[in-house]
Amino acid sequence: MNRTDSRHDDQSRRLFSRIGYTGPRTATLETLHALHALHPDAIPFENLSVLLGEEVLIDLNSSQSKLVNAGRGGYCFEHNTVFKAVLDALGFKTRALGARVVWANAVLPARLHTLTLVEIDQERWIADVGFGTLTLTAPLRLDVREAQQTPHERFRIDVMEEGGFLLQADLRDRWAPVIQFDLTAQLSADDTLGNFYVNFHRDSLFVNNLLASRAVRGARYSLFNGEFSTYTPEPTHSQLTEVGELRAVLRDSFGISLPESNAALDDVLARCLARPRR
Repeated sequence: MNRTDSRHDDQSRRLFSRIGYTGPRTATLETLHALHALHPDAIPFENLSVLLGEEVLIDLNSSQSKLVNAGRGGYCFEHNTVFKAVLDALGFKTRALGARVVWANAVLPARLHTLTLVEIDQERWIADVGFGTLTLTAPLRLDVREAQQTPHERFRIDVMEEGGFLLQADLRDRWAPVIQFDLTAQLSADDTLGNFYVNFHRDSLFVNNLLASRAVRGARYSLFNGEFSTYTPEPTHSQLTEVGELRAVLRDSFGISLPESNAALDDVLARCLARPRR
């Protein structure tokens, strides 16, 4: 085993420990399903680094250090970089893809999201462990047009007339569009550009709001500034008003490791609590 293989094997072991995976190290559909269910349960989606003015680095070592070793979460570029690397180390055939987030967007946005195409026994699957509120908790077969059940919502992938695919989620009363994507390979340069926008642009949702999501068994947790929501599947919402209360939710519901005392963090949390409700 060369040095690179040894490093990737160590990274895989650390992720398996972080998410609680004890199954076989084989490139099978069963393995993909197991990893895809465990990852969003253990590692939350969150943007605290952006709000603290920290540059988010999305190379594998940086993402691994933050999400796996430091007990933190992150957003799509970090999550799917780590997840794809582990799939590659196990022998899966993968390709990074780019996507446009059409969830809650009135205007078609730029490609600011990334996900992973996985091929198993000549079948194509979509994996995405870093979307946020509607992060998939199971891979979806690309070449199936009917609804597919995950441990949480049902999803479906439609072929668009103009080309590409539209991922939609079943939100009980309607099919809601989530992302548009095609099968063009997403390059690291594409990720770098998208990451720079979400990390620094004044119009970025991540620059102006505190976001956190986690998909646990039987429920989803979601945080937008001070509004904490639980979907089980019926939603409940509560408005947080104190920094200590917000810290507790980030720690206990989202599993984020926070420093016990940090004035800069507390200042950021206080500003988020003061922002108007949606």
